[in-house]
Amino acid sequence: MTDIMEPEILIDAGEADESTVQEVYRNLRVLYGTRAGEQALDRDFGISQLSVDAPSPEAEAEFTAEFVKKTQRYEPRARVTRVDWINGERENGNVHPRLEVELV
Repeated sequence: MTDIMEPEILIDAGEADESTVQEVYRNLRVLYGTRAGEQALDRDFGISQLSVDAPSPEAEAEFTAEFVKKTQRYEPRARVTRVDWINGERENGNVHPRLEVELV
């Protein structure tokens, strides 16, 4: 069983002002920290946990696709450019994503 840990989010702000960067960062933290199905008025909001039973490489690929898709849908000012997986706790079934995001 794979368990996804809180993602690390690195933002390339480009020309955006600091308040926009902070707002997008907060929005992404909420999006990535919410399990899909938890929000009563929008059950699709959040990251699906259906991949938690998949072996790590498959789960990582599915979570990566989920991060890209949900970012595109819920925070259109941001685009995921890279997802790396920190393997420090993989032996315990935990994976820790590091997302690189640019503001568009």
